[in-house]
Amino acid sequence: MPATVSGQMFSVPENDGRVMASWERFLNGCEPGSDALRRLIDDSWRRCFGASVDPSRFQAPPPVGENSLHSLRDECADLLTASAPIMASARDFLSETGTVMVLTSQTGIILNLEGDVSTRGAAENVHLLPGASWSELACGTNAIGTALEIGQPVQIHSAEHYCAGIKRWSCSATVIRDPYDGSILGVVDVSGLNDSYSRHSLALVVATAGRIENRLARMEMDVRYRLLESCVDRLSPSTTDGVIVFDRRGRAIKANARASAVVADLAGRELFGSADALGTLSLDWKKDGEAAEALPEWIDQNWLQPVLVGGEHLGTVLTLPSRRAPVGGGARAASPLVLGETADKGSFDKLVGESAALLQTVGRARQLAKSRVPVLLLGETGVGKDVFARCIHESGATKDGPFVALNCGGFSRELLTSELFGYTEGSFTGARRGGMMGKIEAADGGTLFLDEIGEMPIDLQPHFLRVLEEGEVYRIGENKPRKVNFRLVAATNRDLRKEIQAGTFRMDLFYRVAVTSINIPSLRERAGDIPLLGEHYLKTLAPQHGLGPRMLSAGAVALLQQYAWPGNIREFRNVIESMLLTSQASVLTEADVPIDVRAASRAAAHSELDAPDNPRDLNGLESAEREAILRAIKGSRGNMTAVARELGIAKSTVYAKLKRFDLEAYVDDLRNYRI
Repeated sequence: MPATVSGQMFSVPENDGRVMASWERFLNGCEPGSDALRRLIDDSWRRCFGASVDPSRFQAPPPVGENSLHSLRDECADLLTASAPIMASARDFLSETGTVMVLTSQTGIILNLEGDVSTRGAAENVHLLPGASWSELACGTNAIGTALEIGQPVQIHSAEHYCAGIKRWSCSATVIRDPYDGSILGVVDVSGLNDSYSRHSLALVVATAGRIENRLARMEMDVRYRLLESCVDRLSPSTTDGVIVFDRRGRAIKANARASAVVADLAGRELFGSADALGTLSLDWKKDGEAAEALPEWIDQNWLQPVLVGGEHLGTVLTLPSRRAPVGGGARAASPLVLGETADKGSFDKLVGESAALLQTVGRARQLAKSRVPVLLLGETGVGKDVFARCIHESGATKDGPFVALNCGGFSRELLTSELFGYTEGSFTGARRGGMMGKIEAADGGTLFLDEIGEMPIDLQPHFLRVLEEGEVYRIGENKPRKVNFRLVAATNRDLRKEIQAGTFRMDLFYRVAVTSINIPSLRERAGDIPLLGEHYLKTLAPQHGLGPRMLSAGAVALLQQYAWPGNIREFRNVIESMLLTSQASVLTEADVPIDVRAASRAAAHSELDAPDNPRDLNGLESAEREAILRAIKGSRGNMTAVARELGIAKSTVYAKLKRFDLEAYVDDLRNYRI
């Protein structure tokens, strides 16, 4: 059925004829008068008419300039980060479907667009491209703009669009909401020409928005964890000041025990009268995010202190001075909190190294050592998690108590239960006369270090959680609890969040043991420390074997620095000891380096030297994707099955991306030089 708008003709599918007729009657000042018109569309058309939107428009307004788009993307950085892997995958799963996936800001301006390349030309003709606004005010009824207006999933098909030039398109969209306050952050949309219409596209955008919101929630939770970790000391119940921690958006998320009383004293009212009252307190940040405006009368600007970690603004601490102390004297000066600064080194002097990665981790550990909150040590096998655990103990409040260590992966379920909880005499066959005290009880007053906590059997975890929550332990075969008070330090080389998803680790236990966490760098991340570590182990090991002084040659050091060290410090110590015992010379050279380490080091050096440059025609997201693929290729030494598994994509997709990013020759070279 042909239709004419402003003298131009275009074809309309037969099943859209009644909608088209309703549109023409509406533009002529008559009621649409057709059962084919949905209430959703009727309402939208009336909004567009009331806003004087031109129904003869054949495209969206021109995109904003590059500088404006860059600024907008900065403002939407979290949304772009959370959606990046999803949008990147859209290139593949929307390939040859005739559709594109669009991500917009909360005002309907397109931030990113991915999908079928063959549709890009038609999309550009209607300005469906980054920087263009697709609000209802700009483009009339369309899925993006209408979803923003009603805040619900929307599917707009063909003639249902208000503007003539967009009636060749069908689109589905829904809003993306902030997981914490429900505000609209943007829109995800799938659009294509009418012949590509699929009723399933609406389900696709709803699922995609859900995935993005879940990633946003995880990102925000990670930032909050880091914020609270850096404020542990400030929230101490021993201070007479009231302390409230605000996140980076100005929302109160934590307060100490004194906060309510001090607020009542300063503001003349009880602020935290109910359990959820803390969440109602918020401050309006200025654009830079580090200062507040329009403060209540009872808050002095000088009491606000931004929290900075690695140069990143995580939030703000409000310290409310008690009137029992001089006003202004109770609160600390408003200089930024920078994680890692401390004057007391304590037992951390044992750690060898000067790299920035190690020093930052040590600084974090020193700060957290002063509190009694649980700490989760994260890192690969052999990085020295046990050393960090002992340093935290010896530098903390429990240093005068016992340090009790237990590896959860070194026992069967039955033995681990006995080791943890202990048992009474006669509780099972073979039980020791008089029973046995468990490690939990033995750590009373000190520190309990549970290595490889991710190996703890799932059915044992609720029993340990109960100990943490109630401060009581039951020996096996005993009905009377024993009070315990210890500081927990746990360690794992597993991703416990993935273990939770797999059902092998309890979420409630995770949040108890991971109140604070420390990521210990691998040896390859601090290769600059290898000369110092080599010197340290040679000085320590040579006397133990009755040998004279030894040193490493510059060539040997360079070779050791090129090696990936999958076993980290533990493997490094073994290699140094092997070199020491197999050489008679006082200077250990490249020839003394074990053959497998030597070969792997030279292969790694070749791959690093020949890594291809990043093409200049890639945008920021494409460059990031290419770098991720390149890292996976290096890590797997060119094994495409391993690359696909690590990236979570199909092997065929990996090969397509190798071609897209000009990495095929690099992979061939890497395989040819594999040792």
